[in-house]
Amino acid sequence: MTQYAKHVSTRTTPQSSPIPGTNQIPNSAGGFVFQIDRWQRLERFLILGNEKGSYYASEQQLTIENATCIRECLAEDPARTIRTIVEISDQGRAPKNDPAIFALALAAGYESAPKTYPALAMAMEALPKVCRIGTHVFNFCASVKAFRGWGRGLRKGIASWYTSREAPALAYQMVKYQQRNGWAHRDLLRLAHPHAPTPAHDALFRWAVGGMEAVVGRSVKPKGEGEPKVYGSVLEHLPPLIAAMEEAKQADQAGILRLIREYDLPRECIPTQHLNAPEVWEALLEKMPLTALVRSLAKMTAVGLLKPLSAAVGTVTKKLDDAEYIRKSRLHPLAILFAAKVYASGRGEKGSLSWQPVSPVNDVLDSAFYKAFMNVEPAGKRTLLALDVSGSMDGSMIAGTSLSAREASAAMCLVTAKTEPAYQVVGFTSSGGGMFNRQNGLSYIDISKASRITSVVEGVRGLPFGGTDCALPMLAALQEKWTVDTFVVYTDNETWAGHIHPVQALRQYREKTGISAKLIVVGMTATNFTIADPNDAGSLDVVGFDASAPAVMNDFARR
Repeated sequence: MTQYAKHVSTRTTPQSSPIPGTNQIPNSAGGFVFQIDRWQRLERFLILGNEKGSYYASEQQLTIENATCIRECLAEDPARTIRTIVEISDQGRAPKNDPAIFALALAAGYESAPKTYPALAMAMEALPKVCRIGTHVFNFCASVKAFRGWGRGLRKGIASWYTSREAPALAYQMVKYQQRNGWAHRDLLRLAHPHAPTPAHDALFRWAVGGMEAVVGRSVKPKGEGEPKVYGSVLEHLPPLIAAMEEAKQADQAGILRLIREYDLPRECIPTQHLNAPEVWEALLEKMPLTALVRSLAKMTAVGLLKPLSAAVGTVTKKLDDAEYIRKSRLHPLAILFAAKVYASGRGEKGSLSWQPVSPVNDVLDSAFYKAFMNVEPAGKRTLLALDVSGSMDGSMIAGTSLSAREASAAMCLVTAKTEPAYQVVGFTSSGGGMFNRQNGLSYIDISKASRITSVVEGVRGLPFGGTDCALPMLAALQEKWTVDTFVVYTDNETWAGHIHPVQALRQYREKTGISAKLIVVGMTATNFTIADPNDAGSLDVVGFDASAPAVMNDFARR
């Protein structure tokens, strides 16, 4: 009788088989897991993207799967789909805006939406909130070209992107973001044919399409009055920033410094021969946006502007030490993490640029990482942070960066370590070699409130690889008699190696300890898998590197 019962037991089932009576599906590694719904997968894709694919699935495969998911969401509720895209993009929750732009382009090309909710009209209405800068709108056009032609609705939406901005703000977009993905403002203006709402817009459109030759000596004529009177030259209506950019092309260094300080000329307008002068970078730094500042730290150090005890270092640390300024700038934690990793290395990932890192800059990048997350209140719970450090987590990259899911999850768990009074951090692979065998099992990870993100990232990189057993954290807690209120598992959900499913191990822990322990699964890849039972009110799925994730996790644990 016992032999028959073991085949239908819901208490201990190998991860290579589904739990009887559940609707588990196989993951890419061959184990069985639960399936998240299409709306959860939409959020995973919008936040994590799928650039470079994962350990088990190619980028092309994941893109096709996620595009199918977006279409299914549009078919079910186009308004909710586009609202989700806008919320994640506009609130700065995602490390990169590219997935949101792709999803919006797909919505703009979607042809099967109910007539009561025309997806194209809603997508065009959302365009300014998702495509906030010139690069975004270029990327949108490159994507939408794959789904549809240039019809009236699309032309109208792109035209509105240009006409809805004040002329000075539009001029800044045109000079800072001049072209991308084979598109330039000239191309979009020729396709969209926007009607200039002001003489300044008219001058900008002429300049973008035809250069200064289309501006100098030309006149602006009143609309709707035929060919009679002229009320000014085009040149006198051209925003000063454009004239400053044109002047910079022939200016010497003194002239460049004057133009930067008088007209806020961005780096993209500075001729290459001047970009190795520390004086030029010093002038740029005065009003440099935060995102550009983080990206330029290496260059400013390499040219000698950022050096020990310099005033420029003080300017940088002041800007990066302002939590409210960081959040308003939409500077994502992952952008800071990536910048910290590269800056501390002293050399670029591409090219030959090298520099000597300055300690105060390293320090402020470390503190800025935590400030970039939304306000996180301590849960006050005993928390076990379990990092999946298996081979698949090292083969999955986060949002198209060179940061693996393994490295990024270690940095993210630092947010909890900084806020919670009682926690332990462990890394796990599979348990074939014993519970605490470093070659194949669970290892303690030395992460404290004082740990620096770059050292933590380097530390987990050196841990041994192995298969994936996401039940290990609960089994270890039971074996070692740890009192855990909340298990937080950072994983790609490609679990397969264990003799028991994670949900079964969690159930055993609850039963044997009498603790109503909660499980938070932090998904680090844009798949439709999860180890959390969707029918368990004590389990929560969140998306890794969602800027709001730590606050949501702590709120769930606290309540």
